[in-house]
Amino acid sequence: MNRYVALLRGINVGGHKKVPMAQLRALLEAQGFEDVVTLLQSGNAVFGSKKKLPPARLERQLEEALEAALGFEVEVLVRTRDELAAAIAANPLPGADEDPSRFAVTFLSAAPEPKRLAALDPAAYAPDEFRVVGRELYARFPQGMGRSKLAAVLSSTRLGVTATARNWGTVTKLLALADAAPATQADD
Repeated sequence: MNRYVALLRGINVGGHKKVPMAQLRALLEAQGFEDVVTLLQSGNAVFGSKKKLPPARLERQLEEALEAALGFEVEVLVRTRDELAAAIAANPLPGADEDPSRFAVTFLSAAPEPKRLAALDPAAYAPDEFRVVGRELYARFPQGMGRSKLAAVLSSTRLGVTATARNWGTVTKLLALADAAPATQADD
């Protein structure tokens, strides 16, 4: 079974773009996916397919299905189980496992253009720090994300690509769910 992780961007925030996780699971199952599990209310789903499908195709398929079902657009990023594992292994910043709530991975639809990254002066955001590796941006927030100037600028508009962030704890739980045998829902 091929395992995938779908990350929905900008849902269930401040009462906007409400997507109940039960509805998301049902939608994924109606698309023919199996062993669907959601995590939290922020739009994280792990699912399986007997067919090996390109993540970009899955993104389009899920975005179209979500818009048809909900009546509004939802951007979706999809990673294979192996891509998610590689993203975790590629983390270039220290401290993620020690304090996962102060560390985030921003998943990107594509690598940002170098000129956009160059416009972000790392010194302006100290003590926060960030690094981009491929289609992931890793950020460490020693004083927390809520007080961070960096967190506010790590947006799709600033980076020029679709972007959605998850804290380190969520990222590692998603990999654990992708590796697990079919089970019940996690943290709904």
